[in-house]
Amino acid sequence: MIVRVSQTGPVDAAFPAPPSKSYTHRALIAGALGSGRTRIARPLRAADTELTARGLEALGVPLEWLPGEIAVDGCGGTFPAAGEVTIDCGNSGTTLRLLTSAALLSQHPVVLTGSPRMLERPVGPLAGALRALGGDVAFVGEPGFPPIRISGRLRGGRTAIDGSISSQFVSSILMAAPYAEEDVELTLPAAPASRSYLDVTADVMLGFGAHIERRGYDWFRVQSGRAYRGRDYPVEGDYSSASYLFAVAAVCGGRVTVTGLNPASVQGDRRFLEALEAMGCRVTSGTDAVTVERTGDLEGIEIDMSSSPDTVQTLAAVAATAGSPTTITGTAHLQYKESDRVGVTAETLRRMGARVEVTEDSLTITPAPLHGVAVDPHDDHRTAMAFAVLGLAVGGMAIRDPECVEKSFPGFWEALYGEGLL
Repeated sequence: MIVRVSQTGPVDAAFPAPPSKSYTHRALIAGALGSGRTRIARPLRAADTELTARGLEALGVPLEWLPGEIAVDGCGGTFPAAGEVTIDCGNSGTTLRLLTSAALLSQHPVVLTGSPRMLERPVGPLAGALRALGGDVAFVGEPGFPPIRISGRLRGGRTAIDGSISSQFVSSILMAAPYAEEDVELTLPAAPASRSYLDVTADVMLGFGAHIERRGYDWFRVQSGRAYRGRDYPVEGDYSSASYLFAVAAVCGGRVTVTGLNPASVQGDRRFLEALEAMGCRVTSGTDAVTVERTGDLEGIEIDMSSSPDTVQTLAAVAATAGSPTTITGTAHLQYKESDRVGVTAETLRRMGARVEVTEDSLTITPAPLHGVAVDPHDDHRTAMAFAVLGLAVGGMAIRDPECVEKSFPGFWEALYGEGLL
């Protein structure tokens, strides 16, 4: 299947924000480990979160998707699976990484595997830290990469962990830590990638009753025995998914309003709005909605997006329509995502006519006259959505395998169709 995108604009559109993928993953795990029943309101039901839910069910946790919510009957910190379990995490790095530490709370070994691309995504630093905390982590295939077999127990104690490839290594241990036999203390010797997601992790943990101490992003301590408690937990709107909707206003001109967003959210991808404002858009926020408006020309900027990784491609698409170059730094870890996002973005923008320079940790886009191309997203949802948005400004764009957006924003194409943009 191919979605063809024609030029349009200026726009005047309003969208509800999709629920947060990051919060849904973490609430599922906290609810599954907690005592009693959890009702997760307004969860994101997408390919990634369904993989996490199926993984928890395989570990013996009763879980039911209901209209507008998920009901989870917690296991009280010990997964009741009757024997060894193999969990196919598909292409969801979040599922595999977050469940790796939680698997130590099963009474039997757990094997975590996934898609061919998943088997290329490193997990060595997480495995090393878990071994130091009492776990037995074996690599079934290539050392340092999935599939991995988890057994042993989560004893706890102190260890260091390198989160420079992914902050999810750190989040994984933190999420399971309340059920360790003793307190867990983590030291991060290097600045973690996507550090704002550690704020999301801590926010969910605290919301479910855990006790966590921290010193910025280089030291964390989780108290043993302060377990999660089942609760009613509402999921806030997702700034990562909303970025594509805001970008429509930026590249096409006009105005887009997105409702259902928490103006005080700890989500790092809120910074995308700061980037748009610096480029010349007008951003206004209310108690439940954010509006982006562009009436003049866009100008290029220099910005560090290391804490807002999921919006780098969206910002690159916007930058290609500006009047001067944009340099985005903090991009090194994007090569470990569902695809090499910097490489794919640079190659596609060049085919469209833009000049792009790539370094180990930066991406510079110099605008030039653009034309539409056929885009192979390499099964990466964020690539498909970012270039669909750019297609609204340029026209003549063909997005192959559009169903890959099911991973995080299942209603993306319907949202654009609903506002007459496709």
